[in-house]
Amino acid sequence: MGVVNITPDSFSDGGLFLDPEAAVAHGVRLIGEGADLLDLGAESTRPGSRAGGADGSEFAPAVGAEEEQARLLPVLEGILKARPDVVVSVDTYKAATARAVLAAGAEIINDVSGFTWDAELAGICAETRCGVVLMHTRGRPEEWRTQARLDGDSLIDLVRSGLAASFATAAGAGIASEAIVLDPGYGFGKWFGENFSLLARQGELLALGRPLLAGLSRKSFLGHALAPLFGGKSAPVDARETASVAAMTAAILQGASIVRVHDVRPALEAARIADAVLDAR
Repeated sequence: MGVVNITPDSFSDGGLFLDPEAAVAHGVRLIGEGADLLDLGAESTRPGSRAGGADGSEFAPAVGAEEEQARLLPVLEGILKARPDVVVSVDTYKAATARAVLAAGAEIINDVSGFTWDAELAGICAETRCGVVLMHTRGRPEEWRTQARLDGDSLIDLVRSGLAASFATAAGAGIASEAIVLDPGYGFGKWFGENFSLLARQGELLALGRPLLAGLSRKSFLGHALAPLFGGKSAPVDARETASVAAMTAAILQGASIVRVHDVRPALEAARIADAVLDAR
């Protein structure tokens, strides 16, 4: 899954693809490099952001539904015009945006909140019979730096129960189980080391009965782990690509069926090797 961030403030490539033409060209390039599908996002959910609130509420998000759609729709339409065969996922938790992008040709809704931030989203996904990715998120981004730290057992239990609850919400709304993929939510409300505990035990989540998506690319916990190589400071985003490929490979070996990446070609090559190891097993 190749990432196209249509934002001015994404931690990984903020502003590079805010222009629709640049975003379309980037998406087409990722498909040319071997991506099987694209994930378009127009609101940053980096730590400390105001994602997760409802328009007009006390916790209104930094990017409202109208602005989000204004960023997404020209890019979605441009990519599908250039490559009508491409499967496009849209990273949104807003029901209004989901309805708009599905009508415009998106096939998957990737909800970082796992149907917990907008009560209407599950119903729209059921109505349109789209695919869904349900991620585990622990609280909202502005709360992540104040979360209590968890040991490995507590963390895996929390993620497992959270994903099971999201799965149950989807089933209750009438979404077919075969339309659902689950995502452990690396970096979403997990402290640095907790992500490695989760990665080491990711395979346990397969017991929930659905394929797993892993999004580890360029995450801050990778930069933190590289700090001894960078004078004690977290490795900058543009120096995390090798670490991203290593983490992605571990995720595949731990059962991930989809990996969400920014740099497709090296990820594709590593995935081929990981698949060969799994086939040999």
